[in-house]
Amino acid sequence: MLFMPEVLLLNSVFDFITVTFISALIILSVLSLCFIFHLRLKSKSITHLQGFNSLWTVRFLLVLFIFLWAITELLRLPFFRHTYLNPFIPSFTVPQQANLCRVHIVLSLGFFEPAFLVILLFLLNASTRKKTPNDTWAITFVCITCLPTATLQTLLIFFNPLENRVPALFKRTYMVLNDDLNNETVLCGYPFLNSILFAGFGIVYATWFLFSCWRVLSLVINKGLRARIYGLTITVLVGLPLQIVSLGFTVLWNPRQELYSVFSLLVFLGAFCCATVGEGILVIKPISDALDAGGSCCLWNHAGHDDSLRHNGSISLDHVENRINAGEGCV
Repeated sequence: MLFMPEVLLLNSVFDFITVTFISALIILSVLSLCFIFHLRLKSKSITHLQGFNSLWTVRFLLVLFIFLWAITELLRLPFFRHTYLNPFIPSFTVPQQANLCRVHIVLSLGFFEPAFLVILLFLLNASTRKKTPNDTWAITFVCITCLPTATLQTLLIFFNPLENRVPALFKRTYMVLNDDLNNETVLCGYPFLNSILFAGFGIVYATWFLFSCWRVLSLVINKGLRARIYGLTITVLVGLPLQIVSLGFTVLWNPRQELYSVFSLLVFLGAFCCATVGEGILVIKPISDALDAGGSCCLWNHAGHDDSLRHNGSISLDHVENRINAGEGCV
């Protein structure tokens, strides 16, 4: 540590903070998976839990993509590479580390984060449908939405036709830093064009998400459920813009500078908040409520819905159950 330059020491501090948050997110993801599989096993023996468990695959994909995003975030951290990868891969060369930075951009900004954000939106939209979407449609929806973004991110990183026309400041994916012992450390960066592409996705997504939340809130009358939806909405509509703005500011500095480390941490925290709140509200909380109340926790939430839910003077239980199955009642 005594031979580290100040910037490397500062990066190590920010990397350690990031690793701590990632560790917490991984633990939360493992806990979410335990809840999902526990409900899956319970639903085989308890009839009224089978309907609520109809979207277990979608929730599993949500947790899986968040978990993979967290692992991908580890790849860009010099602290993690030096501490955990170098002992097992001592011949980890600079070009190989640079390729990890490129892969991180494609997987993190191009697929894993857009994928779990889209699943959050899917679960929210499913709650307002009379018929619960099947798992195949959910997977198709995620692929159709995320594949163009992932493809464009890959093209910009590995086959950028504008590479020779773009200033070096805007296409920097990594920077090599030498310490006093002549050890080379690769610091990952965020290319400007890739950040612009993610910003475009984020703006479209935030608009769609806001509209979906407004539609769900117009149907929900339970105060506790409304509070959860407000919490999810505020988190996404604050965390995602924070990430996009921070990505824009990273272009103004290079990875050697202190402010770059600050904004890089903010980029991570914006997505981290969306992931943790999404798992808590759309996975752990509804499953916990369903298990505690025997799977019928939310039936009464919709007993006061408008006359559109009534047929011949009685509430359409099929419509209510479908909304419970979609996760609305127990969000």
